[in-house]
Amino acid sequence: MKGPQFVQYFIPVISALKELGNSGTPSEVREVIIKNLKIPDSVLNEQLKSGIARFDNKAAWARFYLSKAGYLDSSKRGVWTLTEKGINSALTEKDALELFRSVHGTFRQEEAERDEEEAAPPGPGNIYSGAYKEELLEIIRKLSPSGFEKLCQRLLREAGFQEVKITGRSGDEGIDGEGLLQINPLMSFKVLFQCKRYQGAVNPSQIRDFRGAMQGRADKGVFITTGSFSNDARKEAMREGVPPIELVDSERLISMFEDFKLGLKLKETYEIDKVFFEEFGK
Repeated sequence: MKGPQFVQYFIPVISALKELGNSGTPSEVREVIIKNLKIPDSVLNEQLKSGIARFDNKAAWARFYLSKAGYLDSSKRGVWTLTEKGINSALTEKDALELFRSVHGTFRQEEAERDEEEAAPPGPGNIYSGAYKEELLEIIRKLSPSGFEKLCQRLLREAGFQEVKITGRSGDEGIDGEGLLQINPLMSFKVLFQCKRYQGAVNPSQIRDFRGAMQGRADKGVFITTGSFSNDARKEAMREGVPPIELVDSERLISMFEDFKLGLKLKETYEIDKVFFEEFGK
């Protein structure tokens, strides 16, 4: 298909959402696309210079363009939802390319000149605000190991964990801290976490090592990284018969900063919704 490589994911994203009942989380959409297109691990493990998985970035850009064209509802954070237009769509490769050209043509010139294949898609509030994510990630990666551990401690507290302590020390087999997650007034459980400032991808052996260190100490773990996780690492984290490990990669990490409004100042702006005016021009 002509155009940027992410254009080839316009149709698979829509198809995946239809298969999921017209809505789904990014991870659900990801798994359906991988299954339907039989994408090999060698492709899934490719990284951008920023440490973001190249495949995930392409899917995110596809979602961004589909939202701008009115095929996806862009108002819900964390859930990708088809609009009526998306539900009734039957895009061809030619349609997908035309969609790209139409949406891309509405960008400011300086934004159009950005290398979209090497950058994360802009945030939902402003199509020109994506650069802050790369800057924020760069700042986090430059923190000292202890500084990053304290930052993760703060994030986990904001996420609802209690009694969050940093325990990382020599001989602790990679465990950086622990916390208590209160499910309801009568139930809570201990969670161990590991936080690593990686540029590349965490591999399955690192997940297994973390789980081994958890053994007998907690039933749940959280692995936080400024990089990404290989597809094999994701499979290992959710392998049946062993304690599950929650994975927080760079993309999810940035989303947490946005959700909790930590280290970010919200700047409200507007963009023209040209789709809204189309019916009045008929």
